Amino acid sequence: MNFHQLHIFYTVSERGSFSAAAQTLHMTQPAVTMQVQALEDYFGTKLFNRSTKKIMLTEAGQTLMPYALRSLELMRETDQAMSAFTHMLEGRLQLGASLTIGEYVLPRLLGPFAKEYPHISIMMKVINTTQIIEEITKHQLNFGLIEAPVTHPDMVIEPVLGDELKLIVHRGHPLAAREEVTLAEALAYPFILREQGSGTRRVMEEQLLAKGLEPSSMKIVMELGSTGAVKSAVEAGLGITMISTSSVKHEVTLGLLKIVNITDASFKRQFYAIHLKSTLLPISAVTFLTFLREHAGEQ
Repeated sequence: MNFHQLHIFYTVSERGSFSAAAQTLHMTQPAVTMQVQALEDYFGTKLFNRSTKKIMLTEAGQTLMPYALRSLELMRETDQAMSAFTHMLEGRLQLGASLTIGEYVLPRLLGPFAKEYPHISIMMKVINTTQIIEEITKHQLNFGLIEAPVTHPDMVIEPVLGDELKLIVHRGHPLAAREEVTLAEALAYPFILREQGSGTRRVMEEQLLAKGLEPSSMKIVMELGSTGAVKSAVEAGLGITMISTSSVKHEVTLGLLKIVNITDASFKRQFYAIHLKSTLLPISAVTFLTFLREHAGEQ
């Protein structure tokens, strides 16, 4: 018995067939079948019932499953623990990132990462969460970074970075003279927001609901499909907004926009890494995610 066989056994069970597991593992179907049979020979018992189109675990297979899962988790933890000592890694990482992460958070961290790991090249697609999941499932991306948790039966989802939404106003706005305001004071003004369904919009609305306020009661004068468009509209004095502080550092430094603290509400959130349960991340990807966690405060 070896780890590779346990990984194949787990993947066959998760995917529901030998052919689907072979596609996920980039193996031939006969090779997958042979490895499962070798594991069955080792234990002297059948692990799958193959009488139907969708194979099912036997009682022995059900007993083995939690141990196989623990071995996968232990291997992931081992890679993560050892990644800190591996500085001569080579390879190409293909990752997806949602808008705020890809345009405003990661660029500040990619430079230091490239300096520390010069032989790892990164190809990043800035796309929405649905597209990220689709491309991970098709093995076109190693993993993704998204702004809100999702529920997906085939995915591992874990927090990697923290973020916070703040009230952002134009330098000439009445609230720009204040360092802090109450939520009620902010809601008295017209808002420019990201579109419905965006991670930024969802975090803000969830916090309002937690405070007993209906998001529909806001004075929304504009809904825009990108953070850049929202910032431009706020700069033009068309309204105020709630967006990630990491997306306005440049404008705040130039004095175009101002961050105003809300005293009676917090709009903190997590960014999440997402990848397939049935696929072990390459150690270069584990190293990248470990780097993000360690440098989270620099974003």
